[in-house]
Amino acid sequence: MPESPAPTQEFVNRAIAVIQQNLANEQFGVSELADAMNMSRSNLLRKVKKETNLSVSQLINQVRLQHAMELLRTSSLTISEISHQVGFNSLSYFIKCFREYYGYPPGEVNKHLNEEPKPIPPAASNNRNWWIASGVALVTALVALYIYVAAPFGPSTVLEKSIAVLPFKNESSDSANVYLINGLMESTLGSLQKIKDLRVISRTSSEKYRDTRKSIPEMAKELNVSYFVEGSGQKIGDKIVLNIQLIDAQSDRHLWSAQYNRETKDIFQLQQEIAKSIAEEIKAIITPEEENRIRKKPTDNLVAYDLFLKGKAAQAIPDSVNQQKAIQYFIEATQQDSQFAMAYAEIAITYYYMDIFHVGRKYSNSISMYADKAILYDAKMGESLVAKALSYISRREFELAEPYLEKALEYNPNSAQVIGFLTDFYAMYLLNTGKYLQYALQGVQLNIEALDSTTASYNYLRLSNALIQNGFVNESLKYVDKSLSYNSNNPFSRYVRAFILFAKTEDAAETRNLLLAEFNKDTTRFDILQDIGKISYFMRDYKGALHYYQRFLTIRERQQLDVYRHENLTIADVMEKAGEHTKAKELAENYKSFFEADRSVYRHLGLSAYYTYTKNQAKAIEHMQLFAKEENVQYWIILFLEKDPMMETIKDNPEFKKYFGEAKAKFWKSHNALRKSFNEKRLL
Repeated sequence: MPESPAPTQEFVNRAIAVIQQNLANEQFGVSELADAMNMSRSNLLRKVKKETNLSVSQLINQVRLQHAMELLRTSSLTISEISHQVGFNSLSYFIKCFREYYGYPPGEVNKHLNEEPKPIPPAASNNRNWWIASGVALVTALVALYIYVAAPFGPSTVLEKSIAVLPFKNESSDSANVYLINGLMESTLGSLQKIKDLRVISRTSSEKYRDTRKSIPEMAKELNVSYFVEGSGQKIGDKIVLNIQLIDAQSDRHLWSAQYNRETKDIFQLQQEIAKSIAEEIKAIITPEEENRIRKKPTDNLVAYDLFLKGKAAQAIPDSVNQQKAIQYFIEATQQDSQFAMAYAEIAITYYYMDIFHVGRKYSNSISMYADKAILYDAKMGESLVAKALSYISRREFELAEPYLEKALEYNPNSAQVIGFLTDFYAMYLLNTGKYLQYALQGVQLNIEALDSTTASYNYLRLSNALIQNGFVNESLKYVDKSLSYNSNNPFSRYVRAFILFAKTEDAAETRNLLLAEFNKDTTRFDILQDIGKISYFMRDYKGALHYYQRFLTIRERQQLDVYRHENLTIADVMEKAGEHTKAKELAENYKSFFEADRSVYRHLGLSAYYTYTKNQAKAIEHMQLFAKEENVQYWIILFLEKDPMMETIKDNPEFKKYFGEAKAKFWKSHNALRKSFNEKRLL
C-alpha cells in the first residue's frame, strides 16, 4: 500500500481538489474556498500561507493556470475557450496572468511543447513605486482621497451623440420627496450610461447646474454636448407625475417632450421608457445586451427601493455622518429585500470610501462581505463588479481586482465613477502609466466641469500627473497651472509643479527652493521633507541631504510609518557618506527585502540599484537586463536614473548602458505612439 499523505499535504491536496471542481466559476475566490473547506477566511489564509508560501488568491490562480496549460497542450480548444473554462472571463487578463506565471503567452505554448512547463516562482504581493525622485506617486494616492471621478478635460469638437441629464426639479409641495425625484434623474442617467453609442456626462458635472441661470447654449459650450435632458416631477399620493424634455443643445430647440402619469409601483417601467425614448430620438444604437441591462429591475420591493433612494441621497453628501446614514438606509433596504444586489454593492462601496480617508483599514471585512452578497445576487451588474474589485483592493490583492473593474466598464461604458476607479487603480495599485493616462483622458470626456473649484483643482492635478508620468512635460505643466487657477491653495499642485519644472529645466536648485517654500507652509509634510533630502542628494549636497533625511527618519520612526521604503537605499548612501555605517546597513537591507518581495515593474530596477550600491556589478547588470523588458515605466525613471550619484560607478558600463538604453527607447516609442493617437483624436 502507498503511504498516506502527510496531514499538511492532505490539506493542500484537498484545497486544490475543491478549486479544480470550481475552475469555470469566475466568482470562486477566497471566501468561497473558505466556505467549501469549512474554515474561517483568516484560518484559510494562514494555513495556505504556511503550507505553500502562497496567498490563497495565488494558489487559486496557480491551479487555474496549470489546468489551462494542460488544455493548451492536449486539446484543440481556442485560447478564449480555455480562458473561460478555467475561470477567466477576461481574455486579456488571462493572457497577462499566464505570461507572468510561465514566462510566455498562451499563444506560444506550441513553441515549448518539448519543454516541461516551468512556472516562474511568485513573489510576494507588493505594488509600490520606488525610484520616483519626486514622490509624485504618493501625491497620486493623496489626490485620490479628494476625488471620486476622472479629470475634467474635453475634446475640442462636440460628439454627435453626447448628452447631459440636468438635475430634475421637485414640484411636490413636500420637500421630503426631493430624494425620489433625484432618484428618477439618477436612474435615467444610469440607464443612458449603459449605452456605448452615447457619451453621457457625469452627474457630478450636471449637478453644477441645479440652480443655474445659464442658457442651454452656454451650458452646451461648457459641457461640450449635443443634447440635454430636462425633467421635473412630483409625487401625489401613490402617483408620480413626470415631465421630460429632450433639447438640442446648440439651438435650444425642444426636440421631444412627454408627460408620464404613473403609479409608484410602475417606477421601474417608467425609467426604462424614458431612457429608450431618448435614445431612439437621437438615433443611438442599443444592443440587445444593453437593452437587457436597462430593462433589469434592481428590486421588486418598492419599500426597499424607497430606502435605497434615501441612502443614495445621503451618500452624495461626503461627510462621515451622511455616509453612515447611507449605509443604514442600504442595510434597511436589504432587510426588506434580502436579494437586493445593488444595495449590497452600495454598502461595500460606501465602506470603501470611508476606509480610504483613514490610516487604518477598519472596514475590509464588511467590504468583502457585502461585495460577495452583491455578486451572489447579480454578478452581471456594474455596481456588483465594482464592489468586488474594491474588496480585493482593500485586501491588497490588486491583480484580482483588475478584471472586475474592466468588466464593470464594459457593462457601464459611460460611468465616470468606474473610469475614476480604473484611473486610480492603474496609478496607485497595478502600476501602468499608459492605462493611467488612457482612463484619465477617457474620464475627461464624461466629467467636463467639476462641482466646485476645489474638486476641479484636484481633477486637473490628476490629469497633469498622468501626463508627466508619460513624458508629456508641456501638457502636464499646462494642466497643473490650470489646477492652481481653480485653487491656488491646493497643497499638492505646487509640489508636483516643482518636479514638472525640473523635467523642463533640470534646475535642481530651483526645484529645492520651490519644495522648501511648500514645506515651510506646512512643516508636517514629511513627503516633501523626504523629497528635499532627495533633490539635495542629486545636487551632491550630501550635508544638506543628511539634514533633511534625519528629520524625515525621526518623523517616520516616531510615528511608526511604513512609508518610502523604496527610498531607503538613497538614505543609506547619505548615511554611509556621513560615517553612520550601522544605520546605512540597516536601511540598505530593509530596501533589499522590500524589492525582493515587490511584484511591480520596478522590482528589478530596485535590485539593480542595490547591487550597484554593494558594488556587485554583475548582479546589477543582470537585473537591469530584466528591467529593460518591462512595460509602462514612469518618466521619472528615464529622467533621473543617469543623474543619480549612486549610478556613477556603473552608468558608463557598456552592458548597463545597453540595457538602460533599451528601456529608454521602449519608453519613448510608447510616448510617441500615445502622442500620435492623441493628435489623431484631437485630445491634446
